[in-house]
Amino acid sequence: MNFALILLILVVVTGIAWVLDKLVFVKQRRRAADTAVAEFDRQQERVGERFADENADETRARLRNEALRQPWWLEYTASFFPVILAVFVVRSFIVEPFKIPSGSMVPTLLVGDFILVNKYEYGLRLPISNTKLTQGKPLTRGDVVVFRYPKDESVDYIKRVIGLPGDTVAYENKQLTINGKPVPETPQPDYFDDERIGYAKQFIEDLDGRKNAILNNPQVPPFVVGADDFPYRDNCVYNAQGVTCRVPPGHYFMMGDNRDNSADSRYWGFVPDNNIVGRAFFIWMNFSNLKRIGSFE
Repeated sequence: MNFALILLILVVVTGIAWVLDKLVFVKQRRRAADTAVAEFDRQQERVGERFADENADETRARLRNEALRQPWWLEYTASFFPVILAVFVVRSFIVEPFKIPSGSMVPTLLVGDFILVNKYEYGLRLPISNTKLTQGKPLTRGDVVVFRYPKDESVDYIKRVIGLPGDTVAYENKQLTINGKPVPETPQPDYFDDERIGYAKQFIEDLDGRKNAILNNPQVPPFVVGADDFPYRDNCVYNAQGVTCRVPPGHYFMMGDNRDNSADSRYWGFVPDNNIVGRAFFIWMNFSNLKRIGSFE
């Protein structure tokens, strides 16, 4: 059971309690409070002024407050409904936090980065079903996107959009080509990869004018080993140099920036549009390196 479903269940349960409290239980408590105060006043009249409670006003207030107090089960349901609803709305339709668990997007994103993902840019989607409510803008090459892993939709992945529907994407001899045009790369100083404890070749890649850093390990061969049997696999041709794929309609070809340390579309196939969660845009925390906080685009 994923967190979105748990949150939805909490919203429904606490929401029902909140509505019942407003429409039914609060009226019952008010009647009980009025009855308690009226009974107290009758007792005061019976005992007379000589034996009357000297702090009658305080007693009335205490009796009223006790009668109006929510029972414990309402305190832990109805009282939390506004907060849970706010979290649900923000997380489902505005922005959602994620933590980077692996090094597939190094050097753009590091293990331990806590990121924010825009949930409305590509169109608002219903929680759980991910059904689109609004169209939003289309994905563009170079976007860093969180999506549901096609082989297990309970798992979220993050990669960079490389191929759009209809594109022909080739990654051969570690050179990315889109629709027959090689993507420009500018060599940079070697990058020390903490995860692999070694240096990797670093380049600045230019995807339609959007520049981002990528890594290549010259010791890793260019061909793809262990590609899965995924939908539309016939659109891909594997050889000793790498792979060439034609992206089917309504799907995307995703790759990690750490090209030799990323399980991506080369291995498990295309990402359906229905699996898109949102666009990653900001690092809001990294406890090991506070300098990481900020936009990474």
